[in-house]
Amino acid sequence: MTSPFSRDNLDLATSAQELADSAPAGSLRHAAAASVAITCATTRDNDHARSTLDGIAPDDVRQAALELFDQLSGRAG
Repeated sequence: MTSPFSRDNLDLATSAQELADSAPAGSLRHAAAASVAITCATTRDNDHARSTLDGIAPDDVRQAALELFDQLSGRAG
């Protein structure tokens, strides 16, 4: 169950896509934001999205994506 302060996945996907669109192509920020956008758009809830992001490779993109997801979703990390 989500908390009253958590954002739903489609809202997170939209925010992440906006960040990806504004980041330089090929940058770590772009890769991380695009990963979060796609993951949030295709998973059922925040817990499912976070566990799916754990499988991203390479490591630097995974770490950046998890940090961005936590920031956008209001998680402590």
